[in-house]
Amino acid sequence: MPYLTDKIQSTQRDERAKRALEAENRSPSNSNASVNAVGLSNARFKLDLGEIETGLRDHIIGQDAAIEVLMQHMKTICVDIGDARKPLASILFTGPTGVGKTEMVRLLARGIYGDADAVCRIDMNTLAQEHYSAALTGAPPGYVGSKEGTTILNQDKIEGTRNLPGIVLFDELEKASNEVVMALLNVLDNGMLTVASGEKTISFRNAIIFMTSNLGAEELNEFRSRKAKLLDAFRPKKDSESKHVMMDCLLKRFPPEFINRIDCIETFNWIDGKQIPEILAVEVEKLNTRLAKHGYRLELEPDVEKFLAQQGFDERFGARELRRTIRKHLEFPLADFLLSIENDSDIGVEAAVLLANLDQNKIIFERKHT
Repeated sequence: MPYLTDKIQSTQRDERAKRALEAENRSPSNSNASVNAVGLSNARFKLDLGEIETGLRDHIIGQDAAIEVLMQHMKTICVDIGDARKPLASILFTGPTGVGKTEMVRLLARGIYGDADAVCRIDMNTLAQEHYSAALTGAPPGYVGSKEGTTILNQDKIEGTRNLPGIVLFDELEKASNEVVMALLNVLDNGMLTVASGEKTISFRNAIIFMTSNLGAEELNEFRSRKAKLLDAFRPKKDSESKHVMMDCLLKRFPPEFINRIDCIETFNWIDGKQIPEILAVEVEKLNTRLAKHGYRLELEPDVEKFLAQQGFDERFGARELRRTIRKHLEFPLADFLLSIENDSDIGVEAAVLLANLDQNKIIFERKHT
């Protein structure tokens, strides 16, 4: 019976939370007496951090500092020494669009769960009006749906399991209304969200909370332009001053008590032209993964790579501009080519590799024979 199953799961979650709080509230003398093992054998999370980090570095280009910060948080989570009354971590990724903020969260989910969609993702631009706070906290008493305690939050993805953390992403945080943002205060502070009816509580204490924002990107870009004109001797101050610029922008949008509850604020770098070939290689490999179901693999000649890199670089739009370029100049003609050879009786094992060449600024394809 669905009701009985939900009740059992809710009871199990409550028991886990109760045990964690009892351990936290235990006096130092009792805590020492309860130690019965040496090392990390009692840690809950058994994650392959090396594999997770490799996956991030292979797919997120030019954001080494952000990856390093995330992995430090993951190490702390794995040794299980965090405050049991709070989320495992709360991290705000800021910076320009198209640089990998959301993708990093998806890759982390893939590294932990084997599924990039194992994230409770809330697009905050859909909560731009103040009455939409009910979408998070549920309808207040007396309103339709209040007894059900329905929210857009996926409780299973948030609370995770005994051995795996939940992952939550509040995407484009600055686009939500003030009421929606303030509804998250208790979540960041004590890891609990009680729906408005009071009949249901969602625990974020086993979750890693991510937030993303494009706030401050323009201001930082102007700051970079000014700093680029100064002598090299003055540039060591750039990082600390950049943080001040970003913090000023955040405080203009969010109240200090909200910012003060976030564990870490990390600003992503702009993508520059030197990184485009690496990003192109990642995107082509993704395309090859999709092509594999048809028995094909694509290889690009150097002039094709150069053409796509030149056409696809726009610092304002990051990697998304490159993806649009790949779609237009590579995938469209590739689709035409695949349809043209669909009924070709000569297709065999030799035709499994397709070679992309450039002809008068147009990409053409041929079978590569070995």
